[in-house]
Amino acid sequence: MGPMSSPDFSKGAAWQGGNFVPIGEASVPLTDWGFLRSDAAYDVVTVWDGAFFRLDAHLERFMRSCRKFRLDPGRSPQEIFEILSQCVKLAGLRSAYVEMLVTRGQPPWGSRDPRLAVNQFRAFAVPYVWIANEEQRQRGLHVKVSKVQRIPPASVDPTAKNYHWNDMTMGLFEALDAGADTVLLSDAAGNVVEGPGFNVFALRGGRLVTPLEGVLEGITRRTVVEIAGTFGVPVDVRALPADELRSADEVFLSSSGGGVLPVTRVDGKTVGNGEPGAVTRRLLQTYWDWHYEPRYSVPVRY
Repeated sequence: MGPMSSPDFSKGAAWQGGNFVPIGEASVPLTDWGFLRSDAAYDVVTVWDGAFFRLDAHLERFMRSCRKFRLDPGRSPQEIFEILSQCVKLAGLRSAYVEMLVTRGQPPWGSRDPRLAVNQFRAFAVPYVWIANEEQRQRGLHVKVSKVQRIPPASVDPTAKNYHWNDMTMGLFEALDAGADTVLLSDAAGNVVEGPGFNVFALRGGRLVTPLEGVLEGITRRTVVEIAGTFGVPVDVRALPADELRSADEVFLSSSGGGVLPVTRVDGKTVGNGEPGAVTRRLLQTYWDWHYEPRYSVPVRY
């Protein structure tokens, strides 16, 4: 890069240490506990067709996650919004995956006292991320229920968004090795809880069920529950045994990385008639329609 050339933000932009840098130059110090110990909180909001979707809900959840883990972003939600917006603008993205995070930082050498660490805020925007490719979205995902148990809520609070993903990663290896597309973890009682970056819903006898405990309270999950309410489809938020999931009429996942994602096979067994179900398709359509509702969208001022 010559002395006069400007930074290339075309692959994404990040904010760290008071500066905006191209995503490829963003970094975390090796000794930051966020890296060494997964000691961090984060959230992801999306930009779709030039507008943030449900930004308030994501900022609110992010601040709550920080409080639960005793992390301080050192910025107000408004200041964070301005940083996120600038990342999106610099990268010139109309649709983006936008992450805000706080790492613990590092206490003085030799100290194990997390109170002495200076917390570090960072953010970045990259092109929109789908957790399922187009072919998978058309045919529906094949999901495996893992033998790996999700970290119990009494150990790490799943409602605070975190990077403690070793259980998810080991479950993913198991599922992918078995030829599935992704994985759902379960709890000690054999109920399914969540997967890497998504919540799960099952439709049985006209009622939707989504797990109550051991899960991140996804903003997309909340959106699906609200949409179902407008359709008059009842939603039960309760324990979801794996057997109940396998015998459901329809199954789908909810995630900021793709919205409503149909599931057509669970543990190799066909769900319903093997096609994305009617209720799933209707929820999916409405989910994207809601992105154009002024009450849920905050336009990026490019």
